[in-house]
Formats: sequence, C-alpha cells, structure tokens
Amino acid sequence: MNYSIIFKIIGWVIQLEGIFFLPPALTGFIYKEYNDALIYLLLGILCIISGGLIRRQKLNKTAFYAKEGFVAVALSWIVMSAIGALPFVLTKDIPYYPDALFEIISGFTTTGSSILTDVEALSHANLLWRSFSHWIGGMGVLVFILAILPMTGGSTTNLMKAESPGPSVGKLVPKMQRTAFLLYAIYLVMTIITVIFLLFGGMPLFDSLCHAFGAAGTGGFGIKNDSLAGYSTYLQNVITISMFLFGVNFTFYYYILIRKVKDAFRMEEVRWYFIIFLGAVALITVSLVAEGGGIGESIQTVAFQVASVMTTTGYATTDFNLWPEFGRAIMVCLMFIGACAGSTGGGIKVSRIMIYLKQVRKELMQQIHPKRIRVLKMDGKALEHSVVHSCNTLLMAYIVIFIVSLLLICLDGFDMTTNFTSVAATLNNIGPGLNVVGPTGNFSEFSTLSKFVFMFDMLAGRLEIIPMMVLFHPSTWKK
Repeated sequence: MNYSIIFKIIGWVIQLEGIFFLPPALTGFIYKEYNDALIYLLLGILCIISGGLIRRQKLNKTAFYAKEGFVAVALSWIVMSAIGALPFVLTKDIPYYPDALFEIISGFTTTGSSILTDVEALSHANLLWRSFSHWIGGMGVLVFILAILPMTGGSTTNLMKAESPGPSVGKLVPKMQRTAFLLYAIYLVMTIITVIFLLFGGMPLFDSLCHAFGAAGTGGFGIKNDSLAGYSTYLQNVITISMFLFGVNFTFYYYILIRKVKDAFRMEEVRWYFIIFLGAVALITVSLVAEGGGIGESIQTVAFQVASVMTTTGYATTDFNLWPEFGRAIMVCLMFIGACAGSTGGGIKVSRIMIYLKQVRKELMQQIHPKRIRVLKMDGKALEHSVVHSCNTLLMAYIVIFIVSLLLICLDGFDMTTNFTSVAATLNNIGPGLNVVGPTGNFSEFSTLSKFVFMFDMLAGRLEIIPMMVLFHPSTWKK
C-alpha cells in the first residue's frame, strides 16, 4: 500500500475543501450573517493550511494502483464529509454532529435526503453550502483535482474509475487529465446555462444558484420547505429539463461538441434513457388522468417528478406519495434504474440494466440454440468480459448491502414501505422515498444507528460500492 500518495491526495482534498468554504463565507458577509461567515472563513483557512501541510509529505513512490485508488477515494470522501459537517454544528443550525454528518453526506453524495424539518430556518451561508455540496459531489472532487493538477506517475485512471459512476471509465482524449478537464468544462457550462434560464424566469440569484447546483449535481436539496412547489411553471420546467440533461452520459455531449452527432445518438444507453423517461411519463400521466386529473397539468407534474426520481435528484413539486399505486410502483422502479453511466445521476444505471437484460436474453437463446455463439454487444461493440463481470459483482454486493441495511432499519419499527424505500432512496442516492420519507417527509425520526446505516449506503451508492468495501476489507491493510 502506497500510504504516502494516499495522504497526499487527502491533503489536496482537504485544501480544496477549504477553498470551497469561501463561497458560503462570502454569502454570509453579503447577508450580514457575520458569525456564520467568520466560521466558514476560519474553517477554510484552517483546511487550506492543514491540507497544504499534509500534502507536503515526501512520496516514497509515485505509482498507485487499483487498491490505492479505491482507498484514496473512499477515505477522501469520508474525510471531506467529516470536515464538511462542522459548519452546521458550529453555527448551531444542526447542533447534533451525527445529524450534521448525515446532511452533508447526503449533500456530497447528491442524495438529497434530509433530517431537517424546517429548511428555511437555516442561514443563507448554510443553505448555499448544502446546495454547493451537490455541485462538488456531482462530478467528483477527485475528478476536479485531476482536471487542474497533473499527477505524475501511477495510473490516474484508477482514481477516475473509483469515483466516476458507471460500469467503465474511458478516456475521451488520450490524456486522463484532459478528459477530466473536458468533463468539468461541460459540467460548468451547463450549470451556468441553468442559472441564466432561472434568472430569466424571475428567480432571485441566490435561489437560482442553489437550485442550479442541485439540478447539476442531481442532488435535490431545496431552500424552501415546499421544495420547488412554490415556483412558477416556467421555472419548474427549466429544472425538469436541467435534471434530465444532467442525467445523460456526458460522452454524449462530448460527441456533440466534436460534431459526431451520429455517434452521439448511436449510444444505446442514451436512447433507452429517453425511452424509459417518456414511457414512465406517459404511463403515470394516464393513471392520473384516469383518476380525474387534467392532461396538461398532469404531464407537467409527472415529467418533473419522473426526471427528479430517475436522475436521482429528489426535487419535488407535488407529493407523489399520494399518487395511485400504479404510479408509485413505477416511481420505485425508476429509483433502482437511475440515470446514465458517466452522468451525475445515481441508481444502478441504465447501461447496467441493459447489460443484465442482454445477459438474460443471451442465456435464453443459448438454451434454445446451444451451438450458436452469441456475443454481448453495446453500441455495436463487443463487451469485455471484465465489464460484464464487474457489473455482476456490483449487483450481488448491492443486493447484500440492501438486505443488511433493510434488516437494521427495521429495528426502528417503521412500516415496510418506509423501510424499503428509505434504503432504496439512500443507496441509490435519490433523496425521497414513500410514506414517512416521502417528498413531504424526512429522515429525522430514525435512530442514530439507522442514520449511520443510511450514511454508509449513501457513500457506497455514490462510489458504486466497491471502494467502500475495499476500504473496510481486512486484507486491504495487510502488508
């Protein structure tokens, strides 16, 4: 284990988090919340200094491999969360540290689940920090580091692999640093465009920034107790489109930028992402209209909620917990499917669902035609065995974690719908579930033990499980 480079990476993360504390500090000064502003400013300075001291450690060797990549990513996210919770405690907006830790982990992992019963009671500095944490975690803090810092020696692909969502990570251009830079450039430009469209609709600048951060990171922390229900239809539609677009594989946008439009629309995952979205909107709309709802209003409301849940954002304009069982069932299915690989969305991912279905079809055809050789393909290319194997491994680990988490959560005595969807909401980084944890509910009633289970699930879900399992496996630390 190359401990020196792991500490160096963690040092960079701490120092970068110190810089990220500065926007909330500035917000505090603007809104004359001087106590909160000073807390963020002092924490920022301390992180910049301490992170700089940690990363000054001399490297014993520069090479780092898959194991170091997984450990570095998992530890970085844990350290980042542990520090990120401090402002909530020190400003006394969330005085109980486990609750503050839950809130910031939910932010960084772009989950959007909350323990807060009155969001509007928070200061502007803390509201911005909650929403900004979505934007930081959406693309990944280590991807940001790779984008701005040339890391010599070793395989930076292992960091990208451990932090980026999806079955595989490839280079868009020959150098991994250039790939990371392109991803963040697309991410930043799309965020700015979202802010501009929200401002055009009359949303205040502060609100626009917070909601754009949430939509871009597919996180969903609202700054109002009714989430986005109180905003105009235009603004809700802007957020709907934004959430949907950030759930698309960013490779699609890269192809568009280099004018390979045909290659972009040849991506099977993106095509099925569109089909699943439109199919879900149509089916739920029909069920609502059958219950007496208006067609236009139903389409607009359903499109927003489907985009919110499928991209695992978690914003709400209505309580879909009150929808007919058919619509609720579709929403639960979407919680598991999630968005595209290579996006900021969570869930199992559309590409993995496709691979699993292709495997089932291959096995069935193999039984019918034993002598025929069939190859699994995606976008017309044969899938490597390692990709299929990693998808199967992740699914088994996912099922085990889901079952264990569900059993532990059941100790709190809530109904099965609440328990099941609360685990689904955190492990898939969605935010809201059903019943107690529905769009109008929160996670405040759960025990501290359950909240720590949810915290692990949120981190495992965001990092695609394997880094967290590697971190806690005893053999990782054996010489």
